[in-house]
Amino acid sequence: MNFTELGLRPEIVRAVAGYTNPTSIQEQAIPVVLEGRDLIACAQTGTGKTAAFLLPILQDLFVGQRSVGPRALIITPTRELAAQIGEMAKEYGRHLHLRSAVIFGGVRIEPQKRKLAGKLDLLIATPGRLLDHVSRGQAPLNHIRTIVLDEADRMLDMGFLPDVRRILSVLPKKRQNLFFSATMPSDIETLIRRTSQKPVMLEVARRATPVKRVRQVVHTVQTDRKKELLKVLLDNDNMHQTLVFTRTKARANKLAQVLEKSGYAVTAIHSNKSQNARTRALAAFRRGKLKILIATDIAARGLDVEGISHVVNFELPDAPEDYVHRIGRTARAGDSGDAISLVAPQEYKKLAAIERLIGKPIGRESVAGFIVARDVSKLDPRRKPKRKSVTPSGRRLNRSNGGAALGNGRNQTQRAVRKKAKRIARISDRRRVA
Repeated sequence: MNFTELGLRPEIVRAVAGYTNPTSIQEQAIPVVLEGRDLIACAQTGTGKTAAFLLPILQDLFVGQRSVGPRALIITPTRELAAQIGEMAKEYGRHLHLRSAVIFGGVRIEPQKRKLAGKLDLLIATPGRLLDHVSRGQAPLNHIRTIVLDEADRMLDMGFLPDVRRILSVLPKKRQNLFFSATMPSDIETLIRRTSQKPVMLEVARRATPVKRVRQVVHTVQTDRKKELLKVLLDNDNMHQTLVFTRTKARANKLAQVLEKSGYAVTAIHSNKSQNARTRALAAFRRGKLKILIATDIAARGLDVEGISHVVNFELPDAPEDYVHRIGRTARAGDSGDAISLVAPQEYKKLAAIERLIGKPIGRESVAGFIVARDVSKLDPRRKPKRKSVTPSGRRLNRSNGGAALGNGRNQTQRAVRKKAKRIARISDRRRVA
């Protein structure tokens, strides 16, 4: 099936001429959106979710009757994703002459106010800044006919659910609701079903499943040697455009400084950076001027940079789901990629949680000189550790100290505890009698 067969107009098909065939989520979602039905779409990252809602929305805006205010609203969790969707809207709609605006925080509000006061067809915004404009009476939303909540699960993770509820409450009751996400937590699904009318549910892949074209590997290493191992990996000729993830902003900055002093073309991106600095960093990374970008999880969702060959988890994320979103930054648009995780012994529990989520173990590979003496991460994460049987004095029970065997040591301990409790009770009774 091609884009013409999906019901898209020639102007849009011409704009996406570089893509031969629609992806699975596009093939299933575009006809539903064109029919005007509500939709809940759950698909892996890197499968073309943005085009799946953007293309039919642009067509609807083109053929529909224009109004003073925007007729379609797309809400995203991060500034980078909002800016990216704005660029894609311009690219896909370059033959349609539609008017769009991107609204997010971290920049001056006055230029955005002027954009909102003009004629608009499409508005793309982050929740906080959009509510700021709504509270000032600067965001006319009374003509919205289609609302898209993109990266719905990330909205929940970042605490935007109350803001999303407030935005939905001020929109026209009669509208089309489209919700796209990589995973679908129950809280978000409940919100969607309460605000939608008989939504179509699409699930292209099993939830929280990494893209198959990503080769995943774990290198176990002591925490204090991670920087050294990362340098060894980065010196490999196969490491072209590399995205490195850390858990904290401070770690991202420090790691960028260490690598820069060692001669690597690198920068860091996180929420403490100004919007202009983040935009410049992404632009340099896209052009290949920077080979290494160090990021916190702000870049894990929605960041679309062609040619990322490797994703490196310098530190594992706290939430197992974020691992899936991180490694989804590579192997996009049909390419393959590598996801490398540097795992210290303190992170073995997090690794086990990730493996439980994705339903399979991640292969381990040793790097000469960085082998951890005892890699307990190879143990089955579903297997519970054996409980040690000890005496009341703290010694482990065995045949030499009164335990018949380790197998029944727990019974020996329980009998000893009960015997001691009875003795204390008898002493207490004698004292009361006295």
